Amino acid sequence: MDSIPISVEGFRKLERELERLKKERPEVILAIKEAREEGDLRENAGYEAARERQGMLEARINFIESRMPRFNVIDLATLDGDQAIFGATVEIEDVDTGDLKKYTLLGPDEAEPSKGTISILSPVGQALLGKQVGDELVVDAPRGKINYEVVSITFNGPIAS
Repeated sequence: MDSIPISVEGFRKLERELERLKKERPEVILAIKEAREEGDLRENAGYEAARERQGMLEARINFIESRMPRFNVIDLATLDGDQAIFGATVEIEDVDTGDLKKYTLLGPDEAEPSKGTISILSPVGQALLGKQVGDELVVDAPRGKINYEVVSITFNGPIAS
């Protein structure tokens, strides 16, 4: 059983989601019951929608619960160093275009590229791990190989959730 790194904040966020999903269960069960009482289930859109919602709800609950014991919860406030590791915020420069990008390396369950966080398991995350300022890396992207240089590595502590 492999451990999955996650920040304290990311773990708490998943705990809150799990609690919210479990509180939704009775509502979905009631919606199914009410839809059943409407009669013919073969052409009952309300029943089908409630059953689909129940399936998605249970799948997400099961997914989160199956991962909880595997999480290695890491307090980002305790991290520092000069290498790109979990919890580091790394600024990289595209060697060809000069474009700058900044990413915080987190676990797969809390990565949100639109918010500047990426998974350590993503292609960019994997390429960054262990790098130091001045190191170069190559990332395979849809447009081809991209050469980057590490500009800075910082540790900013907890990520706002």
